[in-house]
Amino acid sequence: MPFFSVIIPLYNKDKYVENTLKSILNQTFTDYEILIINDCSTDKSVEKVKPFLSENIKLIEHSENKGLSAARNTGINNATSDYITFLDADDLWKPHFLETIHKLIIDFPEAGIFATNYEEIYNSKIANPHNHAENLTKDSSQIIDFFKYNLGQGIYNHGSVCFHKKVYQTVGFYDENIDFSEDIDFNIRANAAFKLAFCNTVGMSYFMQTDNQLTRSSILNKRLPDYDKYDFLAKGNDSFQKYLAFERYILAKHVKTDGDYELYKKISSKINFNQLNLRQKILLKLPVFMLKSIQKIKGILSKKGMKVTSYSRMK
Repeated sequence: MPFFSVIIPLYNKDKYVENTLKSILNQTFTDYEILIINDCSTDKSVEKVKPFLSENIKLIEHSENKGLSAARNTGINNATSDYITFLDADDLWKPHFLETIHKLIIDFPEAGIFATNYEEIYNSKIANPHNHAENLTKDSSQIIDFFKYNLGQGIYNHGSVCFHKKVYQTVGFYDENIDFSEDIDFNIRANAAFKLAFCNTVGMSYFMQTDNQLTRSSILNKRLPDYDKYDFLAKGNDSFQKYLAFERYILAKHVKTDGDYELYKKISSKINFNQLNLRQKILLKLPVFMLKSIQKIKGILSKKGMKVTSYSRMK
């Protein structure tokens, strides 16, 4: 049995998937299997992966397009390892990623979630995410509070994390009934139940502007997560409550910008505004035309590798 199962959800990434696979094959830790889940690609993605197929690199085909959550769930159900990792077919791992995760597993057996930091690539320009890893010593490894360190961009993303199989057995799989922020929905369940071991080193490259990646388009046709169902888990946990307020803020700002004022009011009515910073409070109150203007400016800056956010530093 391999130590890791690496799951690659694949949908129309023929320009990138070869480099993704090569970044896995270039790992310094080599005890793994790769499961490529083709979600009915219509380009040449399958042709690009076929030369890589072997006893340890398998292609699994969906008979119909089911979406990202279903592709991940198919991979989990076919994984033979106790440790499950993911890499989107347009992102890359650093050569040491699996070795770093393996060391976290050995050093922190009490954890069920193991992750590293990551970098973002904008048109070949490298940027650090606006997360709170800056509050941790570089290259340090430790158990951290996911909810405390996630009041900004993710402390990890789904290409820089590994879950023990018992996490899925305990909290369930990815919710196939939502198709926006499904990672966040799962992360809430997982981190509410299991400890997170984190190494503050860059383990993967997250490409921000590739084909078929979700851009800042309308989310009103998306099936959105319901954060209300997690309020009972957050009772008595200040970090957890602040995290839910933050995610509601993000969602409320999205739907307001997209023009659904009724949904905006419904989501924002659940926010404890004392748990937001001043910039976030102001942004939620701005008229739609100003929010759209700010979004356009941020888009222009991001293409130049410059990022502006409303996220505050940790106190």
